[in-house]
Amino acid sequence: MNFSRALTRAGVTAVLFAALSAATLAPAPARGDATPARPATRPLYVTEAPIVMLKDADSGAILFSRGADKRFAPASMTKVMTAYVVLDLIAKGELAHDQQFTMTEALWKKWNGSTGGSTMFLRAGEKVSVDQLLKGLITVSGNDAAALLAAGIDGSEQAFVRRMNKVAAELGMSSSRFGTPNGWPDGGVTKVSAADLITLADRLIRDFPADYDRYFAIPRLQHGKAPDGTPIVQPNRNPILGRFAGADGLKTGHTAEAGYCFLGSARRDGRRLIMVVAGMGSEKARRDEAERLMRWGFEEWEGRLVAPAGKVVGHLDVNGGTAPMVPVETPLPIRVTVPKGFSGGYRAVMRGRAPQSAPVGRRVKVADLVVTPTGLPPQITPLVATSGVEATDSLWSRSRTGLYRLTGR
Repeated sequence: MNFSRALTRAGVTAVLFAALSAATLAPAPARGDATPARPATRPLYVTEAPIVMLKDADSGAILFSRGADKRFAPASMTKVMTAYVVLDLIAKGELAHDQQFTMTEALWKKWNGSTGGSTMFLRAGEKVSVDQLLKGLITVSGNDAAALLAAGIDGSEQAFVRRMNKVAAELGMSSSRFGTPNGWPDGGVTKVSAADLITLADRLIRDFPADYDRYFAIPRLQHGKAPDGTPIVQPNRNPILGRFAGADGLKTGHTAEAGYCFLGSARRDGRRLIMVVAGMGSEKARRDEAERLMRWGFEEWEGRLVAPAGKVVGHLDVNGGTAPMVPVETPLPIRVTVPKGFSGGYRAVMRGRAPQSAPVGRRVKVADLVVTPTGLPPQITPLVATSGVEATDSLWSRSRTGLYRLTGR
């Protein structure tokens, strides 16, 4: 079914336009109006970074992009993929925060601080909880933490990497391939794109909001003891955490090939921006570029409310289910992102496939909201099923669905 028809029948158009009007964003002129749409004036951003991408997570708007599809070695930014896999297993009930893994002698020899780069200083024979390993993975970029999580979950790093690639494919990270759980140089196997990293960060924040808040903005980690018995305390390696208001994640990376890189996010006044910079020549250049890009995104663009979180914007037909249709809602507050002072209009439409086939899971994405401000590219955010619909093959359900299709009731 064409969604523009579904929108009209369900009355969704009126709902969306009312929400946008309340946000002081005027509707776009109807087709055939004498006044043509004129391109909006986009704020200027100048950078020497070869790979840059900035996305407004609440509207889906790409505010700036250069080299976003170029594949490069992500180094320790790989650990965000590892974190996603671990958090996904926890959410599914297949892993627990308090579950413990034991550091083996072999893993310790491979990944201790003298031979294996960044470390949370795990000891051979030490039992560590998944919760603590996630803190070490994210806060201090522990290669030993990544390796122990991988081996503890799947028996080996190689088996866990296969899981990583499967999950990455499910997330739509079509340009990415992983060869390690921690991003250690692997002969060029591990490659990603900035666009894929943005997708990964966006999904991690949306799918696991409580765990994102729990793990990604820890200012420092205390774990292990120095030879003199004093506690080992390491600061978070996020270059803008504590420097840029609202910064709360995610990970740095550095390789000789890609230079100094950063996948970062910040939230201000209800808006969340996610960014990637790669190919910088130094830690300072990476930090300065990240701060400048974030500042530009918040100061030169503004978000205007389209619909609050939990707003039902329509219904989708369902085949073979215990209900003939399912309500569709906004999982988060949805905004349209426009240049400061923008006075143009917009068009809003829900896009996807209908009817849905049962079962339909509660809070599962079933459509997209596409808002197109005058003169700007479309901005796409997900819509989810308000409730679940179970599958059934009963004659009564099929008959009821058929009656609904005929009468709309």
